Amino acid sequence: MPSGTATTGSDSVCAIVVTFNRRELLRGCLQRLGAQTHVVDRIIVVDNASGDGTPEMVAAEFPDVVLVRLPENVGGAGGFHAGLERGMELGHDWLWLLDDDTYATPEALAALLAGAQRAPVKPMLLASQVRWKDESLHPMNVSLPRWNDLDLMMQSAAHGLLEIRWSTYVSVAIRREALERYGLTRAHYFLWADDIEHTVRILRNERGYLVPESIVHHWTETAYSPSSEFTPRFYYHVRNSILTLRGQSFAPAERAIYFMHTANSIVQFLRRHGRRSEARSIVLRGVRDGLRGPVQ
Repeated sequence: MPSGTATTGSDSVCAIVVTFNRRELLRGCLQRLGAQTHVVDRIIVVDNASGDGTPEMVAAEFPDVVLVRLPENVGGAGGFHAGLERGMELGHDWLWLLDDDTYATPEALAALLAGAQRAPVKPMLLASQVRWKDESLHPMNVSLPRWNDLDLMMQSAAHGLLEIRWSTYVSVAIRREALERYGLTRAHYFLWADDIEHTVRILRNERGYLVPESIVHHWTETAYSPSSEFTPRFYYHVRNSILTLRGQSFAPAERAIYFMHTANSIVQFLRRHGRRSEARSIVLRGVRDGLRGPVQ
């Protein structure tokens, strides 16, 4: 058991990390989880059929970690779905979701739980402030404030919190009760926007906060956004954003905002990479499959 303050008499926390062929980054992530000042009661690593020795490293260096080995790569969405199922089976109160390149500062978890204690209303979700290596906010992981309810915004600010409408899985703690009410992440999203869809679904009728003093670093090679780099994965951003828009988790005004957010990212992607025929094909396939694919 890692050093720190035990959770006896308080809610139990299970950290869930999804990984695929990033053994060294995962090692750094797990080392930092073990150094939390507030003990993580359990850590689950979901391995998406890595071929780089990840399962062997986890078993040898982190024997207390629960390792879930999937037979094939089902993406971040499928991995978090499997991890949440396992965490709920084990009976934990909070499920703390992190990417394998999330480097949590020692006080990150303690700060999240302290935020829950001072929240004006019982929160179903708590998010960390996500920074890049140079301490700037990471553009991939900026939580959206609940901008359309100033009373709630002011109420949360009075308690040192930021009321949010969505967040990403780089560091977000979800209460078990919320998962029982609203379900798990959509496994068929594979990757990108699955976390936004899930947190939007939960926070349509519940309260969630960003806790500013809970800080993690997203240890990516560059501080990228979905549209900044040319990658075939942008297909999932387009498809899954449209699937989310077709769902029932947004209020009408919010749907318009998210539509503009998605449209802007597509425009930026095509401006940067549109001379490549493959870029246009990625966008067209994403739009087509988003319009006709299953929302649930």
